[in-house]
Amino acid sequence: MLAKGIRLSLLIGPVVPLPAPQAVIDALDSVQVSSADGEASGFQLNFQFSARSPLATIFLIAAGSGGIGVPPLRVILIVTMSGLTLPLFDGVMTRAEMQPGNGGEAGTLTVTGEDLSRVMDMQDASGLPFPAMPVEARVALICAKYAPFGLIPLVIPALFGEVPIPVERIPAQQGTDLAYLHTLAEQLGYVFYIEPGPLPGTNIAYFGPRIKVGVPQPALNVDMGVLTNVEALSFAFDACRGTLPVVLIQNPQSRVAIPIPIPNLNPLQPPLGLLPTPIRNLTLMKETARMSPMRALSAGLAAAARSQDSLSANGKLDVLRYGRPLRARQLVGVRGAGVAYDGLYYVKRVSSTLRRGEFTQSFQLTRNGLISTVPGVRP
Repeated sequence: MLAKGIRLSLLIGPVVPLPAPQAVIDALDSVQVSSADGEASGFQLNFQFSARSPLATIFLIAAGSGGIGVPPLRVILIVTMSGLTLPLFDGVMTRAEMQPGNGGEAGTLTVTGEDLSRVMDMQDASGLPFPAMPVEARVALICAKYAPFGLIPLVIPALFGEVPIPVERIPAQQGTDLAYLHTLAEQLGYVFYIEPGPLPGTNIAYFGPRIKVGVPQPALNVDMGVLTNVEALSFAFDACRGTLPVVLIQNPQSRVAIPIPIPNLNPLQPPLGLLPTPIRNLTLMKETARMSPMRALSAGLAAAARSQDSLSANGKLDVLRYGRPLRARQLVGVRGAGVAYDGLYYVKRVSSTLRRGEFTQSFQLTRNGLISTVPGVRP
């Protein structure tokens, strides 16, 4: 469906989807996929069809899926380019809108959906006990229920973990599986999200700290002649964003709250800018007084890391020229933008648009300061 050298595959069906019929592929007009740090990924499929098209029947089947006891319609998008098969999206349909044609024009069908975290948010399991189980064990047990969807848990143990003693307290779930996982992640200063891959039909359910280390993606080149691979790129620096969080740890004997400032010293989020963001504000995290000291420190470290991303960049690229789809929640290098802005960045958001003969992406990058901390970036 796409430009020369790039092929899009569409699989649909309950739980284990199958390749879409050719009539569906022929009617597919465009695809939008969004992936962002701190948010669920989403997709939108736009079809054009006539009144006699089988898409009307597929729409009726999809509209009735996802009820109690009925699995929702699962959608998998796979991109093949340069001999590599890359899962672009894996999720379920949440909404469908149909507009019949008028005056001989084709009708439109728009299918919208979210990643598999939506499946985890359908049933309330409040009251489910987890006796003597640390947080990471609870997360793995919840994710195991979604193994039929190819969900593979990747759980990072808490830096300051604790095991609840049953005679003192027994943790119990509150809300849906997704809401409870987000609550646990927030308490530890962690994040929880689902990412497609590494193989089509499988997904990684990540529960752990936000990681800004690893092998960066190929560099985004700006104003470098034939090496230029981005269509547009702009930068913004917020000098007033820097915040020093102060956590409150309560002494159990005196009931006095002790304030402790938390600098940004997370080894999993090393500085990407040589000139760091200046600290302009102090934030008192009053809610940490109700937490254990270990949880309070974890929450403080997470808040310190979030407040340092003062440098942001927004741009657009052609995937065929770049050589591969840009991935969110990973590092990427920038070259040709000048001494202050070259270097490594964290990819916060990526929105992909696929049409016949076109595959483009708009993106947002963040960094915690000016001037690169590395002498060069990967080409």
